[in-house]
Amino acid sequence: MSGGRIKVMLVDDHAVVRSGLGAFLLAYDDLELVGEAGGGAEAVALCARCKPDVILMDLVMPEMDGAATTKAIRKDHPEVQVIALTSFKEQDLVQAALQAGAIGYLLKNVSAEELAAAIRSAKAGRPTLAPEATRVLIAASHRPPALGHDLTQREREVLAMMAAGLSNPGIAEKLIVSRSTVKFHVSSILSKLGVESRTKAVAVAIQQKLVG
Repeated sequence: MSGGRIKVMLVDDHAVVRSGLGAFLLAYDDLELVGEAGGGAEAVALCARCKPDVILMDLVMPEMDGAATTKAIRKDHPEVQVIALTSFKEQDLVQAALQAGAIGYLLKNVSAEELAAAIRSAKAGRPTLAPEATRVLIAASHRPPALGHDLTQREREVLAMMAAGLSNPGIAEKLIVSRSTVKFHVSSILSKLGVESRTKAVAVAIQQKLVG
């Protein structure tokens, strides 16, 4: 690492945001800007060349979003730490970023000192989460799992065929299994969805987006 400084790369599809972050980095002697990317695919390619220690990653980008970019980078360069830096605090974004391997999640209204501290923490392998992101994760952990979360892959296939209007014999023929096997799957689906009929199972499946 040059002069003991932390090498930082910026990924954001807005040039003005990258410019502002670049100016912020200049204010700290221990931080060094080594690369900028305006999109996910560009970031993956650039990471291999500029070998950053920490990446500040926008999450909402066209084509390849921040979570997908983070996952790709962490797969090829597990030593690179990623901090999600975004304007959004929705649960699915927070969870997607952290599941992809981000070590931090900060909102763009964070102060310069807080951001600098988060970069140093990321380099040391310590996570930093915005209070809003922490609240979202706590709320999600207290929420009961969605209906159908425990359906197996085969049960989801059967459910999709039920939604398409196929009968048990029709499903059996399509899956090349016995009718009794299909009957068992249907019974299990009804039990897991807490309903008594195929019609209600299909209604729940559509409502919960379990089928396309």
